[in-house]
Amino acid sequence: MRGRSIALGMMAVAVGVVGGSLLSPRPTGAVSKEMLQLQEQLAQLLQGQQSMRSAIDGNNASMHTLIQQQLDAINAMNAKMNDLQKSVGEASANDSSKIDTMTSQTQGISDNLQDVQARVGKLAGQMNDIQSTLQSIDGRLAGGATPSASYPPASYPPATSGAPTAASAPAVDPSAAAPAPTRLPGGLSGAGSDTLYQNALRDFTTGKYDLARQEFSDYVKNYGSTDLASNAQFYLGEISYAQGDYKDAVGQYNNVLSNYPQSYKLAASLLKKGMAELELGMKATGARDLKEVVRRFPGSDESRRASAKLKEMGIPSTSKSAPR
Repeated sequence: MRGRSIALGMMAVAVGVVGGSLLSPRPTGAVSKEMLQLQEQLAQLLQGQQSMRSAIDGNNASMHTLIQQQLDAINAMNAKMNDLQKSVGEASANDSSKIDTMTSQTQGISDNLQDVQARVGKLAGQMNDIQSTLQSIDGRLAGGATPSASYPPASYPPATSGAPTAASAPAVDPSAAAPAPTRLPGGLSGAGSDTLYQNALRDFTTGKYDLARQEFSDYVKNYGSTDLASNAQFYLGEISYAQGDYKDAVGQYNNVLSNYPQSYKLAASLLKKGMAELELGMKATGARDLKEVVRRFPGSDESRRASAKLKEMGIPSTSKSAPR
């Protein structure tokens, strides 16, 4: 019994020794080394987190700057688009009148060139006539029909015995070699009409409308039977149209259509008459005249302009014939 107790006591001591060795704390050096390692790792983690936050903050700032720049660019573009739309609107309001004014001035320059060509053609014809007359005179002189200087051009001295007679030779009028200058009704000269017309056309093309109106009016009044009278009448309409007096313009264009049926300004007068009527709010009448331009003057520039205007208005330029 006693031995058993001693054995149990010894076993308890052994267990206590083993348990104490297991439960006893580790050495101080080992614990300090692990703590230092943990602290280093924690510091590295904190530093990495800080670096990442700095990078994220930098990226956010850059993105914010880029976004703000894009917004500023879009706002600036919108402002420019608004200004452009405003400018386009203002230009569109005056576009038609500006184009018409430029077209009129271009027509004036073209007419000026045509007038110069016409005058050159007339001069060439007169030179040919003079040359023909001189050749005729030379032929008569060479044939022995020379009149005596002591007698008037239309008479000859009496024939003498044995001398050749010139009774059979026709009389030559020296004045035939030089055509008389063109005279117009009322004693007005062609040179004066040309000067007046050229001055009026120059003043029209340079925008001196009031002065050109007076000059063209004087031309129509004093030289109404000349080839350029219909041009002058047409430009009276162009001046009124350019100045916004569309009612007077319609009347002036009507004068061309009524008084000068052979004028090459008929197409332009009918076109501009229709345009002026549209400006006056006479849509049906204006459209009718534009259709008439297309019908009467196919293939002309006036016909193309009339078709374009009708298309802009949503009106067909030609009417479909009714089925039979």
